[in-house]
Amino acid sequence: MKNYHRQHPCFALCGLNCGLCPIHHMKNGCPGCGGGEGHQKCAIVTCSLQHGGMEYCFQCEQYPCDKYRNFADYDSFLTHQTQKREFERARKIGLEAYLDELREKMRILEQLLAQYNDGRRKSFFCLAVNLLPLRDTRAVMKQIQEQETDAMEIKEKSALAVRLFNAAAAERGVLLKLKKKPKEKK
Repeated sequence: MKNYHRQHPCFALCGLNCGLCPIHHMKNGCPGCGGGEGHQKCAIVTCSLQHGGMEYCFQCEQYPCDKYRNFADYDSFLTHQTQKREFERARKIGLEAYLDELREKMRILEQLLAQYNDGRRKSFFCLAVNLLPLRDTRAVMKQIQEQETDAMEIKEKSALAVRLFNAAAAERGVLLKLKKKPKEKK
C-alpha cells in the first residue's frame, strides 16, 4: 500500500514472518509488511488503519476476528501455520525479545541460503526455519556444522541440511511442506 510503513516490516501486522519468506530473499523482493514500495494492498492493513493503526492484530480488542477464521488453512509463498503461535510468543516474551528471536532466525536463514542452498532449497529452508522453534533450528545448525566437511560439494551440504531439518521436524510431528489450497474441480 502506498505510503504505509511499519516499524518492523519483517514481522507482519497479521503475524506472518515476512523476513522468512522466499520472496523477501529474492533480488528486489518484497520489502515485508508495510516496508514501502512493493508492498501489496492488504485487507488487514486497511482494517488496522480503520481501528486506530495498531502495529499488530493481537493488539486489537477484536483479535482474533473473522479475518483469522480460515487464514491458516492454506499457505501462500510463506506458511500461515505459525501466525497465532508467533503472536502468542510475542505476547509472552515481549515484542522486542520476539523480534530478537526473529532476527536470529533471519540470520540463520541467510546462512542456509548462502552456504547450503543448491539452487532448489530456498522455499524449504524458509519453511523449516519458520515452522521449527528457534532452539531446534539452532540445534540443527550445530549438527550441520559438526557433520559437514571441507570436501563436501554444495549438493552434499544441501542434502545434509535437508535431512537434518526433516529429522528435527519429524521429532516434533511437523511436516515441512506448504499447505496448498486444493484446485477446484471444473
